[in-house]
Amino acid sequence: MTEREPMIEAVDLCKHYGSFAAVDHLSFTIRRGEVVAFLGPNGAGKSTTMKVLTGYLAPTSGTARLCGLDVVTDRVRAAEKLGYLPENGPLYPEMTARELLSFFGEARGLSAQRLAERIAFVTKECDLVDLLDKPIGTCSKGQKQRVGMAQALLHDPEVLIMDEPTTGLDPNQIRHVRELVKKLGETRTILLSTHLFQEVEAMAGRVLLVSEGKLAFDGTPAEFKARGGGQMDQAFHNLTKQA
Repeated sequence: MTEREPMIEAVDLCKHYGSFAAVDHLSFTIRRGEVVAFLGPNGAGKSTTMKVLTGYLAPTSGTARLCGLDVVTDRVRAAEKLGYLPENGPLYPEMTARELLSFFGEARGLSAQRLAERIAFVTKECDLVDLLDKPIGTCSKGQKQRVGMAQALLHDPEVLIMDEPTTGLDPNQIRHVRELVKKLGETRTILLSTHLFQEVEAMAGRVLLVSEGKLAFDGTPAEFKARGGGQMDQAFHNLTKQA
């Protein structure tokens, strides 16, 4: 069996703000069909890394690639491969969900037929039937999260990067998102950050943990738990506590 191709690559990645290194020589590779949980304490460089990987921030040094495309030098083509769900991502409050999806689909160059097909798909998968014609500004936090996920999935990307994807969702919606992520992960590559360890066990086959901008762990959820005597919260503490 041939090794699956790398879809997300961080190569000696650094991001500095003045003398502070938010990301410090970070390297990892995520291959097609992997669902990877990205963990770290607040301020560890997790969100900064995700913003660099998406091309939102330029690295100070090192390389970030999506589907083999450098996100700095080939940003437009890399963005075509990417679906990005930032935490509390910006949505246009005066638009309805249907208007927002149409706007983004047209901006991405989808044909009218393809756009209609994809809106129908994300409406079903993200449970938007009752929200399509509701102004986004009047939606709850959980409803906005579902609209944001629909936008990330709209163009059928090969890579999904999601920051806290279940924030604000009720238990039934969380269950649906877990099932959707696992289904999408069969053919796509997914990197998701979360603070919820039950999400790691429910969705991910691999864990990356960063602490102080450096990679502190890379392995399976079972291997991660073993670092804490069978407890994920203890493993997290053991791997991130400061000396």
